[in-house]
Amino acid sequence: MIGDRGHQDPVRRRIEALGSSLSLPTVRKAMGILEGEHPSGLRGNGYDTAGIRAYEPGDETRLIDWKSSAKIGRPMVVDKERQLTSKVWLLLDVGREMTGTCPSGEQAIQVAANALCMFAALSLRRSDEVSLVLADSSTITRIPCHGGFAQFEQTLDRTLLNRQSTGRNIEALLDYANRLQDRHSLLVLATDETALNGDHLDMIHRLAQTHPLNLVSVRLLNPLRAEGGPGPVYEAQTGRKVPAFLQTERTGQEVAVHREYMAAALKQELARSGSTLVRAESSQTMFDQFIHLLSVALPASSMGNPPGRPGLISGLGRTGR
Repeated sequence: MIGDRGHQDPVRRRIEALGSSLSLPTVRKAMGILEGEHPSGLRGNGYDTAGIRAYEPGDETRLIDWKSSAKIGRPMVVDKERQLTSKVWLLLDVGREMTGTCPSGEQAIQVAANALCMFAALSLRRSDEVSLVLADSSTITRIPCHGGFAQFEQTLDRTLLNRQSTGRNIEALLDYANRLQDRHSLLVLATDETALNGDHLDMIHRLAQTHPLNLVSVRLLNPLRAEGGPGPVYEAQTGRKVPAFLQTERTGQEVAVHREYMAAALKQELARSGSTLVRAESSQTMFDQFIHLLSVALPASSMGNPPGRPGLISGLGRTGR
């Protein structure tokens, strides 16, 4: 389980390397991308001037102070400070259904936890106020996260290891998020692709209207299609073996089409508000998608490499397998 192997997970180590290697201006820019560069509604775009400093790769050119640059003889930027404390809510579905198996052989909860580690690595680097929220049908638990990434990782793994496995309650988790008072704080919701259906789209819409939202949807094995190779397939919710007579080409195709339809509907709904859907079938796929999302938006200079050569982000995205 996660608590036993989290420290040995190669994806976790890539996440840790990414968070510690990027410069702070680049991290801020990356988090801005994940937040959809949402407006704060406050004069000055929600920032106050904190001082003048030397330009660093990844800084926005609009922050360059040309008068100071000319006087000192090198590019200088106006350092901005947020008027409001940055808050990040990492919402994790920990229902029994999250023990379902992914095409990679991992459990969905493992992929979802690694996705939250990715967001936490950048958020903590930016000194955000991070809260981890875990929900199932019996309880909803909020854990404030202080310290660095290693401490967050230990807290997450220890909590998941000691948690009782009951059914999910995705409605309660969405309702919890909707009742958060600090509008414009970043929300990251991680669950598997079977949790959300058409009835949840309105709740997702309301969330995306009030908060920058990133939805992590973990893809599971199709229980009615033999994509996982030989051997029995079990239901995550009940633990019962799926009867072989149900595993036909037609039934398997119906499940696949429904899942693709819901993924497309969620992606469209989130795109309307500048929010993001990350749909992954493994921890490595999730990491690669995350890296791609950042690399297409961040300038090459942010990676510390000359134009035309592979940078830090692209290098971290390679599996080496």
